[in-house]
Amino acid sequence: MSRLLIILASAGSAALLLGAFGFQYIGEMAPCKLCIWQRYPHGAAVVIGAVALAFPLLILPYLGALAALATAGVGAYHTGVERGWWEGPSTCTSGPIGNLSADELMQQIMSAPLVRCDDVPWEMLGLSMASWNAIASFVLALLWIAAANHMRKA
Repeated sequence: MSRLLIILASAGSAALLLGAFGFQYIGEMAPCKLCIWQRYPHGAAVVIGAVALAFPLLILPYLGALAALATAGVGAYHTGVERGWWEGPSTCTSGPIGNLSADELMQQIMSAPLVRCDDVPWEMLGLSMASWNAIASFVLALLWIAAANHMRKA
């Protein structure tokens, strides 16, 4: 049972990565900095899953859960940036323009990132890709934890 859960959890991360690349290369939606940050833990989870299948060590499902929770955290943070709940990285969002001169405004425009983290390029059921990633990744973390629990009981 733990083997099946590990396969499901790591395949889930692989599917989310493939979906992100599909949006990027087929849907022509360039990712922002926070979108890229969400991909790294998924890649780690896929590698952890492969290692866990070869070497069933109890620590590995916990590391997979940590990777899934990391990308869920970045996804939740990104959701907050998109919704204006808090500011994102200055290299990823635009600043206020109310008190800028024309020259300062032009400088801000010219140095702005090509893809901003506070824009939502796609959403489904009122949730952005970052929001869906956070939800799905939290579910994947639960799968990893269930795999660890099954390994511990075996």
